[in-house]
Amino acid sequence: MATPDDIRPHLTELRDLLGEARRTTEARIDALERDFGTIVEATRETVTDDEHDPEGSTIAYERAQVTTLTAEAREQMREIAAAERRWADDDFGRCETCGEAIALVRLRARPMARTCIRCASGRR
Repeated sequence: MATPDDIRPHLTELRDLLGEARRTTEARIDALERDFGTIVEATRETVTDDEHDPEGSTIAYERAQVTTLTAEAREQMREIAAAERRWADDDFGRCETCGEAIALVRLRARPMARTCIRCASGRR
């Protein structure tokens, strides 16, 4: 299958949106990795009982939160890479479930979308 004809006039815009999603996600991963490093470094310099710290969240909680956010960002990078492969294969903008075109409005909101709105909501 090829990229749907109604999306073709908007490919430059969609490519730019996909590139911006990649840049934003890469920056987010970099920032989260720095945050994680800061948390780890802080635990080396202190000998406190963070499980009973009256000041709030524990270091373990903060580390787990940053780890989870990093995993989510890495998953988004996998989705972006998959969209880029569909782009290279001239199959961008087609629903992987039903084969119909993905609405332009959906691709503008989420350029790495794999499915149309109907299939994503389970209404097929």
